[in-house]
Amino acid sequence: MRYSKLFGKTTKTISQDDKIASSKLLVQAGYIRESVAGRYFILPLAQAVQQRIMAVIKEEMDAAGAQEMISPILHPLDLWKETNRTNTAGFELMKVSDRRDAEFALGGTAEEMFVDVVRKFNLSYRDLPFHIYQFSPKFRDELRARGGLLRVREFIMKDSYSFDRDEEEFKKIYEQMGRVYANIFKRLGLETMKVESDNGYIGGDYCHEYVVDSSVGETRYLTTKNGSYAAHEEVAVAQKEVKNADEAPSDIRTVEAVRGTTMEDGVKFHKLPLWQQIKDVMYVDENGRFVLAIIRGDYDVNEIKLKHLLNVRELTSATDEDIRQKIGSEPGFISPVGIKDNLAKGVELIIVADDSLRTIANAYGGANKKNTDLHNINIDRDYKGDIEGDIAMARVGDKAVDSGEELIEKRGIEVGNIFQLGLHYTNLMKDATFMDDDGKPKPYYMGCYGIGVGRTMAAIVEAHHDDRGIMWPSAVTPFDVHLVALDLHNDDVKKQAEDIYSKLEAQDVKLKTLYDDRPEARAGEKFADADLIGIPHRVVISKRTGDKLEYKRRGEKDAQIITVDELLNIIANQS
Repeated sequence: MRYSKLFGKTTKTISQDDKIASSKLLVQAGYIRESVAGRYFILPLAQAVQQRIMAVIKEEMDAAGAQEMISPILHPLDLWKETNRTNTAGFELMKVSDRRDAEFALGGTAEEMFVDVVRKFNLSYRDLPFHIYQFSPKFRDELRARGGLLRVREFIMKDSYSFDRDEEEFKKIYEQMGRVYANIFKRLGLETMKVESDNGYIGGDYCHEYVVDSSVGETRYLTTKNGSYAAHEEVAVAQKEVKNADEAPSDIRTVEAVRGTTMEDGVKFHKLPLWQQIKDVMYVDENGRFVLAIIRGDYDVNEIKLKHLLNVRELTSATDEDIRQKIGSEPGFISPVGIKDNLAKGVELIIVADDSLRTIANAYGGANKKNTDLHNINIDRDYKGDIEGDIAMARVGDKAVDSGEELIEKRGIEVGNIFQLGLHYTNLMKDATFMDDDGKPKPYYMGCYGIGVGRTMAAIVEAHHDDRGIMWPSAVTPFDVHLVALDLHNDDVKKQAEDIYSKLEAQDVKLKTLYDDRPEARAGEKFADADLIGIPHRVVISKRTGDKLEYKRRGEKDAQIITVDELLNIIANQS
């Protein structure tokens, strides 16, 4: 490709508000341009990178036995209603109607579509397992698009879906896909951490994200120094240090407490440690039930864990008015002790107790009356949880459950994820079954696996750039060689440049070459553009090089004078 003919050129004009390296560099180097917020034109340079990323993914997926297909972008809305995801998706569905008033959703994720096509076939256990995938545009009306390609509303995703007989067989595919993803990201030049995470609106019981460490990423996770444990902050678990659980229970007593309503106010007033105080947080779920989450005072409630324990989709904070009128308590002085004695008629309250309350004795906290507290509150004797479990946010410095290693926090970019879906969709969607060997229909056991292509490209730039521009790994570079010709007014130099360009692009060599053939551009401008665009191998031809070439690999300081044959050998060995 002659640079003079390339659609999409470098620019010095970029938004001063854009602080993320990948976003700035991809715009500046001529890879992308924004259309409207969260939607980008993928220009020829970026499309070449995307195609190479997709080629790597396809090779690994095909090698694992997956089969590529494509599903429609418009999803019949009835399918999403069938799984109730018109109400539970973690993003706003974009909906359209056709001329017949049929309703569709622009595909944000494709579980329903793949189940729908599979159930159109009368399959048996003999056809299992199978794994089908696609590269498809996705549309998600994200509330806050940011960071260039890191969080967008429209993007290309590789999403794939496995269909199996049962959980035991599915686990083999899940482990296989873990290895496949590790291979994919390694080939793309990315070091990833496999991180336990939450399935969210996708459904299922467990999943893992593949995260590239980066200060601009939105994924925060807790891990150990040796990496033996890694989990998203939403699902991370940790040991809970036993405080004074062996202390003999004292008689519960009521004390006057003219104080503020925060936990810190309680500590200051009673001059007792925060960990000995009971934290009480009141919610309302989507069914109108009240939920009182209680936890040791030095922990915060993890709403994701709480939702899983309750098996609910939504939790909102209860209003002060509802706490007073429907619960019969006082905001800032809520207590699990006797709270169900004053509920308004028809009000349902569920108490969820964190297991950290087993690590303390003789706690203190509110008494469900203003300016009144209780001392020496003890679980089982004075109150009970309707549900008990782990609803705490794990913290930096806590100890990992298995190893006892200290947890540290990291931040990164999620580039891929693998989900156990189980029977979540096939139980919800009619006739999503296969005929088992006993002659009875059984629902498919599913998994799904996604990679955001544009986000992966941005993550590669975040991991591979310097202050001069992008530094593409050889596997994904848009061109193999950047041929920079200087002194093009000289006929000999021009002829040599044209000859070398033809040789590099020849059928027997097959090196994709970007040829900077601009006669008017200064040497400094061409070199700056070459560094910005980031192709791994730069070759310079000028009057000074004679019948040889000046070669420099992107990121290296020193150039060397070599022949064309030596160049081909270098690229063959370094690619």
